[in-house]
Amino acid sequence: MAKQHYKPEQIISKLREAKVELGRGLSVPLVCKQLGITDSTYYRWRQEYGGMRLDQARRLKHLEQENTRLKKLVADLALDNAILKEANQGNA
Repeated sequence: MAKQHYKPEQIISKLREAKVELGRGLSVPLVCKQLGITDSTYYRWRQEYGGMRLDQARRLKHLEQENTRLKKLVADLALDNAILKEANQGNA
């Protein structure tokens, strides 16, 4: 079975649905079954996105992407620096 990837907006929506159903007295496993997710997915989502608004989730996703891009940039610069140091040692 292929994994389905949810967008942050969908995750927040599902967490709101779960909160409503849990408020009605349903158990977590039943709510997760209705939502089509596993219990562990529910708890992981609740830990990461619990209490967030939609705009906050979008901002979080944007910042994570920017952080990844910057980490790659730093890694490339560190590699270039190491290559230059090796070349410089060979000239000395």
